[in-house]
Amino acid sequence: MQHNWKTIIEPFKIKSVEPLGITTREDRLRVLEAAHYNLFNIKAEKVLIDLLTDSGTGAMSAAQWGGIMTGDESYAGARSYYNFEREIKGLTGFDEVIPVHQGRAAEKILFGVIGGKGKYIISNSHFDTTRANVEYSGAQAMDFPAKGALDFDKPAPFKGNADIAAMEKFIREKGAKNIPLCVMTVTNNSLGGQPVSMENLKGVQALCLKYGIPLFLDCARFAENAYFIKLREKGYAQRPVREIAEKMFELADGAWMSAKKDALVNMGGFLAMNNKDWSAKARQMLILTEGFSTYGGLAGRDLEAIAIGLREVLDENYLHYRIRSAAYLGEGLLKHGVPIINPPGGHGVYVNARKFLPHIGPGQFPAQSLACALYLEGGIRGVEIGSLMFGRRDAGGNFLPAAMELVRLAMPRRVYTQSHIDYVIEVFGWLAKNKKGIKGLQVMEAPAILPHFSAKLKPVK
Repeated sequence: MQHNWKTIIEPFKIKSVEPLGITTREDRLRVLEAAHYNLFNIKAEKVLIDLLTDSGTGAMSAAQWGGIMTGDESYAGARSYYNFEREIKGLTGFDEVIPVHQGRAAEKILFGVIGGKGKYIISNSHFDTTRANVEYSGAQAMDFPAKGALDFDKPAPFKGNADIAAMEKFIREKGAKNIPLCVMTVTNNSLGGQPVSMENLKGVQALCLKYGIPLFLDCARFAENAYFIKLREKGYAQRPVREIAEKMFELADGAWMSAKKDALVNMGGFLAMNNKDWSAKARQMLILTEGFSTYGGLAGRDLEAIAIGLREVLDENYLHYRIRSAAYLGEGLLKHGVPIINPPGGHGVYVNARKFLPHIGPGQFPAQSLACALYLEGGIRGVEIGSLMFGRRDAGGNFLPAAMELVRLAMPRRVYTQSHIDYVIEVFGWLAKNKKGIKGLQVMEAPAILPHFSAKLKPVK
């Protein structure tokens, strides 16, 4: 007899541990002030539960650590590169595989090749580094999220989808010749880690074929997206996750990945495609900025760990635990009346700070204010996805309110246990009862590009 137990356990056992950064509230207040209310400036040793990002913060497996010991560190033609290349080709089907040190390096190279003034890159939603690299090239990043994607309270199975009709209207207005690329981010990070359906991917592919526009996937969380398709989309429940992932890649002309997410490693990434002209130009830029074409800024041990991680991440026991963990956190926050993007995405939970803190005006960065309060009261570090991150400003340099004010609680892979998540829920319960004491923030200084990484802020008096 098969039992359907309600308790979801971690499908691994712990082999190595490191201490957490236990501090007092008084300590954390001093830390916040010294960091100018920017959580990126806080030393990790002063953080208790670090949910800043799931990028490169996961725990590697025994098999991956074993692969690190056997990594080939040859400058050119290392065995580890060919293991890396073989794994990526087998998964994605793309002929050209270019290693890079992380996803934004792939973006910088790709948009250096195809971007430029007068061009537009269309997407379901660009993430922050993607948008920055598109715009650094002189092109414009245009988002076309599905209708209802910004209705955070209303659950829907695939809120990461693109609005295909709006995309087509834009293509007709601007001309396909001015749109060198369409990007589908899977899962859709900026809109809550929400998945994209296979049906929507097929629709976007058909649109791109109609107008001769190449389609690439930003596939940092491809395995989580594939598992959501298995769970939620008709016709896929009995299909293996790897098969679903392979079908996703089959619909595209190329992809790039920050391997620091679903390849379960601390550093690395790749750019892959079939276009030999683009790849030749990309390899020249790779050699100029990253390293030779068979290591691309990575050690052989990193390449080896990525190859192993791309296999491990498709284990359905792991994916079940991963997706359920985020849902567990979301359910706990909802019980305390904390508004979130519902349902929770794959890699974490996004709190709707604008709704949670209605007394903080849009010009006072409610999401950043909540993120700082979360650290102050509980030592928990999240990240703002709102007016500071998106960085839009008027002619006077003042930040413009973003369409959303979110705090992302990104869960590192295979790092925290249920008791850690219960603690996060408990701290939010306290904040929910005392939220009127949270004050807004104002910017003292911030750079023009990716301001959230290094801006300095202070509380509004």
